[in-house]
This record gives sequence, structure tokens and C-alpha cells, in this order.
Amino acid sequence: MLANVRIVLVRPRGSGNIGSIARAMKNMGARELAIVGTARTRSFWARAMAVHGRDILSKAKCYGTIREAIADCTLVVGTTCRGGLYRRHSQAPREVAPTIAAAARAGKVALILGPEDHGLSNKDLEACQLLITIPAHPEYQSLNVAQAAVVCLYEIFLASLGEHREEGIQRAHAKDIERLYDIMRDALLKIGFLDSENPEHMLLAFRRILGRAGLEDADVRIFTGLFRQIEWYAEKGWKVVEEKEKRGVKIR
Repeated sequence: MLANVRIVLVRPRGSGNIGSIARAMKNMGARELAIVGTARTRSFWARAMAVHGRDILSKAKCYGTIREAIADCTLVVGTTCRGGLYRRHSQAPREVAPTIAAAARAGKVALILGPEDHGLSNKDLEACQLLITIPAHPEYQSLNVAQAAVVCLYEIFLASLGEHREEGIQRAHAKDIERLYDIMRDALLKIGFLDSENPEHMLLAFRRILGRAGLEDADVRIFTGLFRQIEWYAEKGWKVVEEKEKRGVKIR
């Protein structure tokens, strides 16, 4: 089941950490390693730390953006040790693991880990439907990225061994959800709902709400149609509607 869990490393800095993560993936049954940016997967330290996970290193794929790395995933989970407005809905790995395990039985799941020095940025977290924060002592809460990967994969592995929980929904692919948010942004900018200087601030609230809900393909189509209609109305549709109302013609 963990073969459907893709580890996505964003701009990793240390090749040793990449090797350690490959080893942890091998331990827990995960197979897909994606790297956003460049990485020395063939370096001495990467191979040395990977031990028997070298096959995972050799098959690792590099992408230019997070959006490309998660395009075919139906659930995207980010990791963070920081607080703040955009991260307040984060949960412990043990709380999220059953959801990840259930989703991975039906499709691909992405688990995103950030750079060693400062983790994932708010921009990096935009595509994440769920967030994980690993509980740690308040004196020093920041874990090494390889340690964080081990903890998360371990909890998902345990959850996969337990009683199978049916997901109940057929989650939409990330590429379709991201296309929906593109359309949503354009429509809400046209009607003045979003601040043109910082549209992502409010849009992130929509991402959190809809991410927790878990969008199915049908949901994406409905919302896409809704925001395209809003955009049409804002551009010229209001004239058509006004004219029909004057003539007593049914709008739809």
C-alpha cells in the first residue's frame, strides 16, 4: 500500500539526507521519490546513507515545480514545524496517517518535505490539502528532514496494518484541483473579491476548506462551472441577464 505514497523533497540541500530518506522508504515499503529542484542522488553520501535503498535513489525523478511533482496524486500532505495563520490546521502524523493509508489504497498520495534550513514556505504549502506537524519538545521542535520522513512513514505503515478504513470518496487528481484554483482566482479577481496585490491570502483559505473536504471529480466539475459562470457574468454576462430580465425571458 505504501507503494502509492510518493515522497516529495523540495529543494533538498544535503545528499546524505536524501539517502537516509531513501532508506526509510525502503524500510516502510514506499517506492517513489520525487525531488523538486536538483539533488546529488548519485553522490557518495547519498548512496552510503541509502544502504539497501539505492534502487529508490536510482529511480528518483526530478521536477521543476511542486505542481508537476504531484499532478497525478489524489491527496497531497505537507509537513511543517512552524505555526501561523496558514498552518494552524496541522495535525500529528498519527491523526493523519489513517486518512493517508485509506487514500493510498485508491490512488497516489504525496507527502511533501521541505529544505533542511527552513522547511516549506507558505507558497510551497498551497497545494497541500492536509498538514502534518510532528509533536516535539518546545525547546527544540525542528526535526532533521530525514527524521521527519521516518516518523511520518512509520505512522502511515502502522495505519496500513490496522483495520482497513474505506475512504468513501474518489478524490480528484491534484492537476485538476490546481486548474480549478486557477479558474477560481481569475473569477474572484474579476468581481473584486480577492485583493489584486495579494490574492493568495484569501485563496489559501479556500484551499484549506476544500482540502479538508476532499474534492471528488464531480465536485471539481461543479466548482469549475460555478467560477467560469462568475467570470462570464463579470465580463459581459450581466448585460445578457439584464436584457433577458427586461424581456421576461428565463435566464437559464
